[in-house]
Amino acid sequence: MSKRAVLEVIALDVEDAVAAQAAGADRLELVTEMAADGLTPSPDTVAGVRAAVGIDLRVMLRLADGFAAGDVDRLVRVAGELRSAGADQFVLGFLDADGGVDLAAVERVVGALDGCPWTFHRAIDRAADRDTLRRRLAGLPGLDTFLTAGAAEGVDEGLATLAAEAAHDGGPGYEQQILVGGGLRLDHVPRLRACGIEAFHIGGAARPKGWDGPVSVEAVARWRELLDGEDA
Repeated sequence: MSKRAVLEVIALDVEDAVAAQAAGADRLELVTEMAADGLTPSPDTVAGVRAAVGIDLRVMLRLADGFAAGDVDRLVRVAGELRSAGADQFVLGFLDADGGVDLAAVERVVGALDGCPWTFHRAIDRAADRDTLRRRLAGLPGLDTFLTAGAAEGVDEGLATLAAEAAHDGGPGYEQQILVGGGLRLDHVPRLRACGIEAFHIGGAARPKGWDGPVSVEAVARWRELLDGEDA
């Protein structure tokens, strides 16, 4: 039997979080402002969600659209406020103007997390060189996941890259779990599972009514059922 696949669902509020947990999600990515591809939620939202559900919760650290870090001092302050509100896992990722990882910004923010687990998000799909980015991040405390579609355009275009990274020897920069998200569909799952990928991230796929509607228990349950069927 394969290892049970991880299903992570984007949540905007308590209602989303409760629905995702009820449907079998293993983890939430908590964000706001999906029109900007997901920004940092308020400490009150974090506290409310943390009180409402028992599954893992990763909180976005991103102050503006795009992949520049922006005001790093503010990011560090916000990280502290979110930790005080109950956040103990995070999502972040910053690039410089040349498409390289902004290591100085990442290191400062990670320093404020004090060892909390975190995901480097889809900024990797916009990087000038994915391998270099991974290797430069190797060894940072708490980094255990890369959220990626394999390509900026989404999973359809990134399948070959995802398969290659999943087959990597696990050297520096490749020890982390690959969490696939970004245009992910149910029909991608069998091929990805066959490559050894064990973690899946859905946003719009959990919301039949779009981002103005809530997470659907039924939609998330379909993903859980498919993943569990692949695991059997």
